[in-house]
Amino acid sequence: MTAAMDLSPNPAPGSAASAAADVIKDADITTFMQDVVQASMSVPVLVDFWAPWCGPCKTLGPMLEKIVKAANGKLRLVKVNVDDPKNQPLAQQLRIQSIPAVYAFSKGQPVDGFVGALPESQLKKFVEGLAGGALEDDTATQAIEAGKAALAAQDYPEAAQAFSTALGVEPENPAAFGGLARALIGMGEIEEAKEVLAQVPEAQQQHAEVQAARSALQLHEEGSHAAHQLKPLEAAVAANPNDHQARFDYALALHGANRAQEAVDQLLDIVKRDRKWNDEAARKQLVKVFEALGPMDPITVDARRRLSSILFA
Repeated sequence: MTAAMDLSPNPAPGSAASAAADVIKDADITTFMQDVVQASMSVPVLVDFWAPWCGPCKTLGPMLEKIVKAANGKLRLVKVNVDDPKNQPLAQQLRIQSIPAVYAFSKGQPVDGFVGALPESQLKKFVEGLAGGALEDDTATQAIEAGKAALAAQDYPEAAQAFSTALGVEPENPAAFGGLARALIGMGEIEEAKEVLAQVPEAQQQHAEVQAARSALQLHEEGSHAAHQLKPLEAAVAANPNDHQARFDYALALHGANRAQEAVDQLLDIVKRDRKWNDEAARKQLVKVFEALGPMDPITVDARRRLSSILFA
């Protein structure tokens, strides 16, 4: 990656080391030479050009910070807010046309970079290339991955242990909160699951994993109330296929009986017969199921495709 400005450093002895003392810091046009150019003489420096109004920046920034911390001093991260008027000349000199934009500096010069919010796996590979080797996965990440695998295998006690371990390392990790709540729901520990979700920090309330756990909890409670009526509801639907309320309640009962695929089939049937019924209750219930299962679950993937075919037919 090339840039228009002359970044040839002429640092005083020892100044690069002092400039790189902090692994992550904010910089502006007045400190850029010290925090980036001079510091990169010792270790590579990533520069994250961002702005408060930039949605993708809010996704990329925390991932960058996490990965840089995991590098254990092999590189640094400097954040530059291009929304600050005094930093706009710097953005122009470096030809920043879209954000988030990340430049990698080494030996005083930009050597690589990318634009946009990369997936965490690609971001990690990018950083590993600069750090000169693989980064160790942190304990929280490893525990969360183990917890997800245990959830998929319906080994709920093992999942709960893994997510608890992750929370012990990162007490505000939303994926760990959501995973632990879902594991507790699987174990039938509903009040405990509610207590876990009540502890989620305000800033993490809208995280996908937390939302998925809330949907799973709501579905469990709805299904538990309807599960004892499974046979009568099945008979009611067979007797009158256009009894949408009976079919809707039957879907709740099926989900409560851990028969998610059949529950989805019944809800899709309602949408196909009368998509507007009861203020689109069936479609809204499907969204809850998709959140609870997760976007990559085979049932979710197939059901979304089928729902789109119905809605846009």
